[in-house]
Amino acid sequence: MRVFSNPVGSGSLWFDNLATADGTPVAYDPQARAFLPTPPFCANREVIGCNWIAPEQGAFCQSCAMTALAPDPEIPDAIPNWAQTEAAKRRVLDNLGRWHWFRPEDPGVRPLFHMLAEGPTPVPMGHVEGVVTISVAEADPVLRTTRRQALKEPYRTMIGHMRHEIAHMLWWRLSLRGDFLDAFRAMFGDERADYPAALQHHYDDGPPPDWEQRFLTTYASAHPHEDWAETTAHLLHLTDIADSFVAAGLASPQLPSPSWDPYAEPDAERLIYVAASLAVGINNVNRSMGLSDLYPFVLSDVSRRKLAFVHDWLRRGAQGR
Repeated sequence: MRVFSNPVGSGSLWFDNLATADGTPVAYDPQARAFLPTPPFCANREVIGCNWIAPEQGAFCQSCAMTALAPDPEIPDAIPNWAQTEAAKRRVLDNLGRWHWFRPEDPGVRPLFHMLAEGPTPVPMGHVEGVVTISVAEADPVLRTTRRQALKEPYRTMIGHMRHEIAHMLWWRLSLRGDFLDAFRAMFGDERADYPAALQHHYDDGPPPDWEQRFLTTYASAHPHEDWAETTAHLLHLTDIADSFVAAGLASPQLPSPSWDPYAEPDAERLIYVAASLAVGINNVNRSMGLSDLYPFVLSDVSRRKLAFVHDWLRRGAQGR
């Protein structure tokens, strides 16, 4: 993620800022990719701290307008959890906008989001024909950690959920193209395999013994749909790690140049190599503070080929190239 200029003075702004250091209200314009000091601001600014601009006074921003269902405010912690969930959504949408997804120049449909709070029953997250369902309860760090440990996952965040579930929506968009499905099946397998049966087998028996040689995560081994979603999420992880590293002004001999733009990089192998190298270095920094690795994954040759496949389609898919 980029670091942004202050539109009313010196200093920088981060993606989630609502105001400058001196307290001047600002809002992010995703079309201009810049902060502005002038309204109209999103109607959700006072409700959940949304910091994007709106097309007119009293309207929702581009991101909040995609939320068709908001959580029940009567459920404890629903609103603060929703605020964190929407913040994750804005970041992922802006990341994808660097490849023209869901921007004005994108001729395809936008995702709709059902943001649901959890009562006694957990909310299953998923995607069906353009509708992404997210449990805002996962914004709670205790609940999220409990589920991560129960599922033996090395990584579980709200941004990760957003990237994974939006990836399913991206697959649905791409599957409407005549040239995508055959290429997808050659790389990931046939997604027409029985999905509920595949998931049940995964939960009953676990991943295949050689999963690390063919998949990024154990869950990716369950079904071609989940392999795509996990691989796409990881491509977005790696690209944003590299972009944020460059934006922060950090240096590494692995960078092609100090001003390198990972989102403009056409060579998937170079992007993946650089991003993975940077992640290894940051893992080492995290360990110095007793923290978990930033990116606790190993990229096999097969996984790298799958990442390159996703990179190719995400870079050209939104505008139908």
